[in-house]
Amino acid sequence: MTLGQTPIEPLRPSEDTDSSKAQGHLQEHIDLIAKHEQEFLEQRTQSEKIGDRMASLIGSLTYVATHVLLFALWIGWNTFPLGSLPHFDPFPFPLLNFLFAFEAILVAAFILMRQSRISRRSEERDHLMLQILLLTEREITAVLGVDRQIAARVGLHKVAANDEITQLSQQTSIDDVAQGIKESLPSE
Repeated sequence: MTLGQTPIEPLRPSEDTDSSKAQGHLQEHIDLIAKHEQEFLEQRTQSEKIGDRMASLIGSLTYVATHVLLFALWIGWNTFPLGSLPHFDPFPFPLLNFLFAFEAILVAAFILMRQSRISRRSEERDHLMLQILLLTEREITAVLGVDRQIAARVGLHKVAANDEITQLSQQTSIDDVAQGIKESLPSE
């Protein structure tokens, strides 16, 4: 240190540090994502809400256990003599087969309804992600261009002329990338 220079003080943590700002920024993103998810859930139709509830029930252990119990009771009732209780669906249990086949149709429909809604939401997220990635690519390209200009001005000519950095700082044609990927994929 030369005469007349003041020593550099180390940064001391304060209540308003970069870390707390980053946490606030992170919380903003979390809140925004939660808001979008809540809006999507609120936009469901009544039939989609019922389908989601049914699919959640169908996917539960309670549903499985209830069916195992009902199946065992049904077969027991219609197989073994239980006092004066009549056998209403004797072996091979055609009524039970009919009911389970009908239930299977309904279960498949509820699951397909839910999968369709989830797929639609996934497509919306993918579209949003593509838009964010395209915006990010443009921003990074612009930053690299500025960085190259700064490097040239401060005398870092090798860095400014680096081939890879030069290529990365050029605009990328998304159409060309998409066409290149399409041409590279094996045909069916």
